[in-house]
Amino acid sequence: MLTIHHLEVRFDVAAGSDEAVFARLFERHMAAWQRLASEAERRSRLSECDRSFRDQDREDYA
Repeated sequence: MLTIHHLEVRFDVAAGSDEAVFARLFERHMAAWQRLASEAERRSRLSECDRSFRDQDREDYA
């Protein structure tokens, strides 16, 4: 698995308005991706925590 912690993208676009439109769209989509990635990481940590509690319960009853 590859994790990107910081990504900086720069584009040289001829028309100023195209650059602004691209920047807004890129920022919007990257923010949505970041939210999804953060939520997936949170769910993964919660699942791991839940599994560790279950394993702990099994050891208590063994």
